[in-house]
Amino acid sequence: MATVQESIAVNVPLSQAYNQWTQFEDFPQFMSGVDAVQQLDDTTVHFQTSIGGVKRDYDARITSQDPDRQVSWESLDSPRNAGTVRFAELGPAETRVDVELSWEPGTATEKIGAAVGLDSRQVGADLQRFKKFIEGRDFETGAWRERVNSGEAGGLTPVTDPEYDVLGTGAPLDADPDLATEPASEAGGDRRISDR
Repeated sequence: MATVQESIAVNVPLSQAYNQWTQFEDFPQFMSGVDAVQQLDDTTVHFQTSIGGVKRDYDARITSQDPDRQVSWESLDSPRNAGTVRFAELGPAETRVDVELSWEPGTATEKIGAAVGLDSRQVGADLQRFKKFIEGRDFETGAWRERVNSGEAGGLTPVTDPEYDVLGTGAPLDADPDLATEPASEAGGDRRISDR
């Protein structure tokens, strides 16, 4: 298996960087080679990719997710891949994003690309595009703040930012004191799922 480890610092608060990463259907906006992503359920995602002229469709499962800390996944079919993205606060408006990815090159081109570090350069370039994407907006495109353990969603996480609008009403949460402690996932945390 080939392994890639890349990091980047983004100039947004920790929760904003993490929340954006949970919006899998937005991945094609900053990940090269990812043509489309469809959220099938809370822990299953369908990818359509075209990398090095090879088109693939596959499903991946979120195996572990801890809000503001990390998201881990593994593919359910070929191409075999797995990884973890970790988030670390560097300051009030700066976050380090660490990506660790393992994958099994299938074609001769993929094996050569992995051997000469093309996969590492691609992940680094994707992180640069993520930085530009998230820093170029005032807010993330959505958030999903539920925990995932062993591929099962559960364990609600309360919203810690009283200004975070989990209901999409446009009103700050402190406008209604009953909403200030509402868990994001119960309040409609936005992990886009088609036909839902």
